[in-house]
Amino acid sequence: MTGRLAGRVALISGAASGMGASHARAFVAEGASVVIGDVAVDAGKRLADELGERAAYVPLDVTRSGDWEAAVAATLDLFGKLDVLVNNAGVLDGGSLGSYTEQQWQRVLAINLTGPFLGLTAARAALIAARPAAVVNISSAAGMQGVAGMHAYTASKFGLRGFTKSAALELAPHGVRVNSVHPGGIATPMIGALPGTVTIDRAENTLTRLGEPEEVTPLVVYLASEESSYCTGGEYVVDGGMTAGSITG
Repeated sequence: MTGRLAGRVALISGAASGMGASHARAFVAEGASVVIGDVAVDAGKRLADELGERAAYVPLDVTRSGDWEAAVAATLDLFGKLDVLVNNAGVLDGGSLGSYTEQQWQRVLAINLTGPFLGLTAARAALIAARPAAVVNISSAAGMQGVAGMHAYTASKFGLRGFTKSAALELAPHGVRVNSVHPGGIATPMIGALPGTVTIDRAENTLTRLGEPEEVTPLVVYLASEESSYCTGGEYVVDGGMTAGSITG
């Protein structure tokens, strides 16, 4: 343990699996205490048990403000403060215009965009009290460029990128930094892939493969730590070159 996050307390949404679980493991390894917020009760509890006394699970539906308020309260009760909020929970689906439904649109925006808004709303006072504090919003490469057929997902991730900037400007005087991370295709259950599938051909990026969650996590650790004390309102891409442009044609 190098202790880059020693003494810090983090609340991570969607932390029971995928990138969120990778972030939680790294945070604990770097000395932080972590609250794992997720709707997946069994997986969340198993991860908390795995990580030991500096980890705890709380049920968290990110579309419910009451769940967020309870998660923040539980974090304060368990660990005494809240230094870092990682808005990681997200969903992905798609469909062509004309067949993609309003219900699908509203669900994706509720989780991917309204969720982080509710989370930061609930955590604002605790983060200010713990200053210097940090918020890391997990957006996407789809928050930097359009993706055909992924209308709600693209809109939500562009929206989260913008919300990151407005929140960063507002909270800077209060000692809270807010940044966004923009992963490309990462091998997680959300896209139907599992760790170990990084050799899948991906013509959409220059490295022609999916990334691993552990290739995103070091950037999240950096933005959560005081190593990034001069970084706020920024967008940090980890996408295998996907947004650099096409490698064909």
